[in-house]
Amino acid sequence: MARSIIYTNGVIAAKDKYLLKDKILRFCELSAEEAFRMLIESGFGGGAETAENVYEYEKLIEAEERAVDEFILEYAPSKEEQAYLLSPRDFHNAKAILKATYLKTDAEKMLAPQGEIAIEKLVAYIQNGDFSALEKEYPELKKACEDGLASLQEEEVSGAELSEIFEKAAYAYATRICKKNSTLRHLLQTKADMTNILIAFRAKEEQKAKNKYLPGGTLDEATLSKLFLDGEKAEEAFKYSVYRAFVRLCLEAKQKGLPFTAAEKIRDGYETEYFQQRRYDLKHAQPFLYYVFRRRTENANVRIVFVCLLAGLKEAEVKKRLRAAF
Repeated sequence: MARSIIYTNGVIAAKDKYLLKDKILRFCELSAEEAFRMLIESGFGGGAETAENVYEYEKLIEAEERAVDEFILEYAPSKEEQAYLLSPRDFHNAKAILKATYLKTDAEKMLAPQGEIAIEKLVAYIQNGDFSALEKEYPELKKACEDGLASLQEEEVSGAELSEIFEKAAYAYATRICKKNSTLRHLLQTKADMTNILIAFRAKEEQKAKNKYLPGGTLDEATLSKLFLDGEKAEEAFKYSVYRAFVRLCLEAKQKGLPFTAAEKIRDGYETEYFQQRRYDLKHAQPFLYYVFRRRTENANVRIVFVCLLAGLKEAEVKKRLRAAF
């Protein structure tokens, strides 16, 4: 049974003081060893009880990620928030288990943390080739498993194509579950739109892009087809769109032959940025979502910081890679 939002917001207010916030920026100015000591002293991931040296920083992040998952399961205001935050893992894990089973390899290293469905159950469904238990609550996942298995058996699918089957299904499931939640619906639509724009810019042929587009976005195929026009015409077509700056960023990267890293960073950090801009006007379940996304962003930033510091990158280069909002 979901806890009251008032109670949950009180818990969040108490936990907020333990977030790293702008300490993340301070880490970038230190050596890896100094930053690790500061991280340990903050109690992040259980502190010294979890990791002994800087090379074990991943243990701290994993502990924090588990703590965030436990918070979601205990305090999610409704099925919609829980599904939005955790269900993508079910689709990823099912894909990984399916692929590993077919290739007769171990799926463990490919798995994400558990989502809404126990990993043991997914293993059993896939090994038995019986997905009927998913029909009632997860029909999209059931169909993705069936389609993926059939494609693998016919040897007609690549790793990328298998991922597309499950990613489309994940968006379809989340879109259905969250359709009555205006906030989650907006987040899903925006991320689907940004992903589809990126798909269009990466594609060499429009038809191949159409086969990859995610469901649930607001941009239809006719609108996305304008991205295949010459550069200036493509940008002009989105002149009055909320995605104008995003399209320009992608276009500049494509023209320079660069990866779409900047655009991907905006898409991946969109949820946190969305709530950050509205942090003084959050209502209903929004404080819960904002808190979860802030913690997930902190975990991602800690990983970025230590990967970069241990690789010898300078302060400016590390900060440039950080995700939004502290």
